[in-house]
Amino acid sequence: MDKVVRTEEEWKSILPPDRYEVLREKGTEPPFRNEYDEHWEEGVYHCYACDLPLFDSSTKFHSGSGWPSFYQPISPDAIEEHSDRSYGMTRTEVTCARCDSHLGHVFSDGPPPTGLRYCINSASLKFVPR
Repeated sequence: MDKVVRTEEEWKSILPPDRYEVLREKGTEPPFRNEYDEHWEEGVYHCYACDLPLFDSSTKFHSGSGWPSFYQPISPDAIEEHSDRSYGMTRTEVTCARCDSHLGHVFSDGPPPTGLRYCINSASLKFVPR
């Protein structure tokens, strides 16, 4: 996969400020007050920054966390995982494999078949209906 590489100044000029904060500064949007938490239309969720397909709606589930949650990415190659020790916690950060933008975190409390919960910020996603 070809990487999308831009300077932070270029990202700032491309992305709206709220999305820049999440995607490039590893921010987190408020739970329950975001675009895709209760969104159930069929389609594919892409990276907002580079348009890489990340998650299919068929893997989305209601986690009660306040953020859109998926039990697996569209492809293992679509995301990258990194250790995140911020805020006194140990978590696994999820980033876009193409542009390295922050998406959210993955936890091991999801449903079958994977047992994983990819807890993703709506601000990092763009939905494309089927």
